[in-house]
Amino acid sequence: MRTPVIAGNWKMYKTTAESQAFVKEFLPLVAGVQGVEIVLSPPFPSLSVVAALTSGTKVGVASQNVHFAAEGAYTGEVSPGMLKDAGAGYAIIGHSERRQYFAETDDGVNRKVKAVLAAGLVPIMCLGETLAEREAGRTFEVVERQLRADLSGVAAADAPTVIVAYEPVWAIGTGKTATKEQAQEVHAFLRGLVKEIFGGLVAEKIRILYGGSVKTENIAELMAQPDIDGALVGGASLKANSFAGIAKYR
Repeated sequence: MRTPVIAGNWKMYKTTAESQAFVKEFLPLVAGVQGVEIVLSPPFPSLSVVAALTSGTKVGVASQNVHFAAEGAYTGEVSPGMLKDAGAGYAIIGHSERRQYFAETDDGVNRKVKAVLAAGLVPIMCLGETLAEREAGRTFEVVERQLRADLSGVAAADAPTVIVAYEPVWAIGTGKTATKEQAQEVHAFLRGLVKEIFGGLVAEKIRILYGGSVKTENIAELMAQPDIDGALVGGASLKANSFAGIAKYR
């Protein structure tokens, strides 16, 4: 049985003080939640603060990005070991905004996935098609190319640790959400690819999240789909009440 993951990506929002206030309000709201991994992904300056406040609770912490090198002359970058030292247990990799605005490639995503796994962190690896690609009927072609490239060379023993986040680019921050049928169709396709690449056991274990305008109003119907194992939440994770409502979708 796969444990669902509800992860909140704060993107470039919240000062350290605002992050502290959020966590102090949020933790009591999810104190009784069972059977769900809850993850907060604050900006880098707040990461260690959020990790300290959530230490000993059921809430984990993710970075929003990571570099693939252990150390070096990479001004402005942060290594997997630094993130682990700061208290992170997860790292978001390959978000569409990183791909779009910072020219991240599948090769770079693949290197980051391997580096994060080697450091003992859990990668939350994002992929998804643009509106133009969906309208051209290329959704499956695009996500297959991404999944194969992003997981290239990952050992089958490590693959179940990876969390895949399917985020149709056209649904991120737009208010548009893939229907539960559209999301399930792609999730089932991705799980089938994982089975083809790594085998049935890995396919049964690996968790595939949906992301793209997830909110309290649609989380239950998304989570009712057999191949949707959680959500990577953007805007609705910025308020403690709304994100707690998503985490308590059952």
